[in-house]
Amino acid sequence: MNRKIGFVTILVKDYDEAIQFYTEKLGFELLADNAFGHGMRWVAVAPSASNETAIVFVQADTSEKVARLGSQAANHVFLVIHTDDCRRDYDAMKARGVHFFGEPSDVPWGVEVVFEDLYGNRFDLVQHNGF
Repeated sequence: MNRKIGFVTILVKDYDEAIQFYTEKLGFELLADNAFGHGMRWVAVAPSASNETAIVFVQADTSEKVARLGSQAANHVFLVIHTDDCRRDYDAMKARGVHFFGEPSDVPWGVEVVFEDLYGNRFDLVQHNGF
């Protein structure tokens, strides 16, 4: 059996502002932006087009979803993004206005730093040693 995670959803207030943040601030690629009528869209982004897993935006269109904006994992890291150079990506993203919780630091598994998206969801940017 061959299985993998294809998509992870993130609640967003507005599709276009989320697209702008993820592509311009984080440097992600827009993989899909398809309208289905009645305000519904299928919007997917990923760190690169070659990723097997992508993030799909879901518009927070109910009070329950709005309450969860930015807190899908409470104040814990929601997703981990792997990179081949954590400090390079940190410098580039910080220069584009991304909020980080500290600076990249050496850890037993490599180099990492935590940042947040425009809604407050936390991500871990990790450069692994030999993995």
